[in-house]
Amino acid sequence: MMLCLLRHGEAEAMAPSDALRRLTARGEQQVRDAAEQLRGLGLQRMLVSPYVRAQQTAALVQQALGFSGPLQTVPWLTPDSSPQQALAELDAFEGESVLLVTHQPFVGALAGLLVHGSRQQALPMQTASLALLAGDSWAAGCMTLQALVHPAR
Repeated sequence: MMLCLLRHGEAEAMAPSDALRRLTARGEQQVRDAAEQLRGLGLQRMLVSPYVRAQQTAALVQQALGFSGPLQTVPWLTPDSSPQQALAELDAFEGESVLLVTHQPFVGALAGLLVHGSRQQALPMQTASLALLAGDSWAAGCMTLQALVHPAR
């Protein structure tokens, strides 16, 4: 099974709240570029943070890939979410190839937990960075990092 972790693209600095920050034009292009790395991976599902910039990121990926699978907004993919809770939630999708569209510091900590078994060894995730993980279980230390792609721009 594969887990793809995508941090949203570059977002505007100011908004009425963090949850309402939108992607910049540069961020939109970063996401389109990242989406190309997902082509041909056989994604079956997208799980997305409720924050505006993550929703925009998911919509751009969906459009770029012509993805017609389920796109589900979940509350456990926000910047301050718990990686341990995410592992428990991911159990419902075992056996599937899943894309999570989310935020830092959560996404780096989750990737570190899955690959290294520790949140203290977080993966560096810039805006629109993409981590591809493979393994037999959504458990701490049980996945292998296949690729970590950062935006060129």
